[in-house]
Amino acid sequence: MIALAGLDLTDRLVVCVGAGTVAERRIARLRAAGARVRLVAPVATPGLAALAAAGDIEWNERPFAADDLDDAWFCHTATGSASVDAAVVAAAEARRVWCVNAGHGGKGSARLAAETTSGDVMVGVVSTAGADPRRTVAVRDAIAQRLAEGALPLRRRRRPLVGSVALVGGGPGPIDLMTVRARALLAEADVVVHDRLGPTGVLAELGDDVELIDVGKRPQHHPVPQDEINALLVDRAARGLRVVRLKGGDPFVYGRGGEEVIACRAAGIPVEVVPGISSSIAVPSAAGIPVTHRGVAGTLHVVNGQDAPSEATLAALRDDSATVVALMGVSALPRFVAAARAAGAPETRPVAFVENGHTPAQRTIRTTLGTAIQDAETHRLANPAVLVFGEVARADLLLPVAVARGEGVG
Repeated sequence: MIALAGLDLTDRLVVCVGAGTVAERRIARLRAAGARVRLVAPVATPGLAALAAAGDIEWNERPFAADDLDDAWFCHTATGSASVDAAVVAAAEARRVWCVNAGHGGKGSARLAAETTSGDVMVGVVSTAGADPRRTVAVRDAIAQRLAEGALPLRRRRRPLVGSVALVGGGPGPIDLMTVRARALLAEADVVVHDRLGPTGVLAELGDDVELIDVGKRPQHHPVPQDEINALLVDRAARGLRVVRLKGGDPFVYGRGGEEVIACRAAGIPVEVVPGISSSIAVPSAAGIPVTHRGVAGTLHVVNGQDAPSEATLAALRDDSATVVALMGVSALPRFVAAARAAGAPETRPVAFVENGHTPAQRTIRTTLGTAIQDAETHRLANPAVLVFGEVARADLLLPVAVARGEGVG
């Protein structure tokens, strides 16, 4: 019978007999685990020879002898000779040293698991009846994928003395557009402080014991001020909890992530930032609008649509080769458009409004700067929406005009 166990090889001697490519890969794993490696082989791969020359491993440059196992905690043999491997296994057995026989896994006293890690969790897969590396690797890969998707529980039951905060960019909304790192952190979270927009559907996948705190802002309505959000993050992390601040888009693109980083660092709380796909790029993309396009637009200007346009923004609106993307700009659209027209931006400048990007309710309204306010009123433009100004918003840039005009105003 096979029993799966975890071995701490830190600063313990492991003897590796044979110095081919298999041994080179295994020695890399053993060294990564902190083992001291003694290599026994008449010849070695260039990589192993280089490690020995650098003093990173010990190399007995000769055939195996039983006393090579003196003081060893673990042994690995991969000589390519069944008889030599069998002799190594027998010598290890006599000294009660666990031994992996890479040439015939079923004839060693130990097996190396196919491993995957996620944070501080390591998962190993071994065969119980004979060695079947292809099968164990396939199972390992399937588990690794589920871990990466955040579909398996990873949270610590014993809380650390000091917690942590991760500012996670969730992207434009679909769960499958989140990063692997974002999913893994959510799977480990004790507390999730989330916004109204972004991948809120992922919250349903979390355990019932995960604390969910909704701090989502709506136009003209901020139920939880930023200072209180900062205090929440610090308070929960100070209790030794793993906190995820889940945001739509990217934490550093109008997400006030910088303010939250400052608050955490001032309180001595470890904090990391996980980037997400910004809606300034993802939402136009969902509508078939590239924010840059060779020969059309080579500059991207992203602005907070609630602010009065700066001189730089007005210059970009006048520039035929620039794209201006305005976020959170629906309520201030009349003022924004009036400033652009007054600054000399052409009335014919193409404009696109993309509502509810990456959702079943997504809608694209195509217009121009001269008719943008009227068309927004006619089509009852509403939040959330991303506003795109520039030649890339032309209806016929990527799509035939007949197809593009089916979206909204042509």
